[in-house]
Amino acid sequence: MTIIEPVSELVNNVSAPFEQATAMPPSVYTSDAFLQRELKDIFAKDWVCVGRASALAKIGDYLAYDLAGQPIFVIRGQDGKLRAMSNVCLHRMSTLLEGTGNRRVIVCPYHAWTYALNGTLKAAPAMTLNQGFCKDNYRLPQIRCEEWLGWVMVSLNQEAEPVSAQLTEVQGLITDFEMENYIETFHETHIWDTNWKILAENFMESYHLPVCHAGTIGGLSKLSEMVCVPGRPGFNYHTILKDDTLSIALAHPDNTRIKGDRRRTTFLLAIYPSLLITLTPGYFWYLSLHPHGVGQVHITFGGGMAPEFANSPQAQAHFAQLKTLLDEVNVEDRGCTEKVFKGLNAQAAKPGHLSHLERPNFDFAQYLADRLGGFKRTFAA
Repeated sequence: MTIIEPVSELVNNVSAPFEQATAMPPSVYTSDAFLQRELKDIFAKDWVCVGRASALAKIGDYLAYDLAGQPIFVIRGQDGKLRAMSNVCLHRMSTLLEGTGNRRVIVCPYHAWTYALNGTLKAAPAMTLNQGFCKDNYRLPQIRCEEWLGWVMVSLNQEAEPVSAQLTEVQGLITDFEMENYIETFHETHIWDTNWKILAENFMESYHLPVCHAGTIGGLSKLSEMVCVPGRPGFNYHTILKDDTLSIALAHPDNTRIKGDRRRTTFLLAIYPSLLITLTPGYFWYLSLHPHGVGQVHITFGGGMAPEFANSPQAQAHFAQLKTLLDEVNVEDRGCTEKVFKGLNAQAAKPGHLSHLERPNFDFAQYLADRLGGFKRTFAA
């Protein structure tokens, strides 16, 4: 395997012990050749989250997504199951669906070839004179699709290990939160002018909270109460303790599952490569990232509340408070991460040493180096 220069730089960078670690080199964020390797060896092979299963609750609910350059869609079938398929017509290769919505059947917008919700061809106008055509021979290619704790995960890699097997440890960490039952109340998509890894790293550390988020959540947690543990093969995480300023971040009085300090504990989970979840006892929000060129990132942004809050008489007030807060946090994060990308492109850009609060960033960098070649991660038993 030929290792391109930015990959070599990254391997050298992550080969130092964490106690001496520095941030990733600028080339990792600015090189188009590095991006192409990411698309080929990470996004085309690992599991990527496209949203919450609850957003596709009804038969015929769908969402379209571009994964590593491949148009796909996920749809709820007549049997109630979610399926992912190629979003390309088998006739003249037009894309079939856009955005989100609901369909009883899937009709190609070019020549009206019509597919059932399981991808089989139902009708094709004016094809009776083609002696080689047989409707039964056509079915849209199926893409790996799994539900995991309420998330819809897809992969182009037919050999990928099941999500549940890869992330057993995550489920063990948060069993008492019952994340699979949280109710999504909003779902949006955005494009920001920064590299996808900058936004991923921004999520992975709370070191920036007191400064970048001084106007919103910066004062809700103390740096001294943040715990950053070594990462695991499929994810990293850190935890912070919230005070009672934002009641929705704490366990609802009706929630008797969660005990002790966990009733005010926030988990910040980074599921590789790009699902980033803030999980509190009262609400959750998430970002699912996909590269949109070197200098832009496509963001699936959503969130909602634990059932105790979502089903309470004050649900609308809770949601309004939460959405206002998250929108303000996003504005702050966008400003910070776009500034970082601008700085990374400067001739004077040079990575500095990492804080102990940036342990997840180091683990993320090692994951990238492992996936792209030339580095082998090791983990304590």
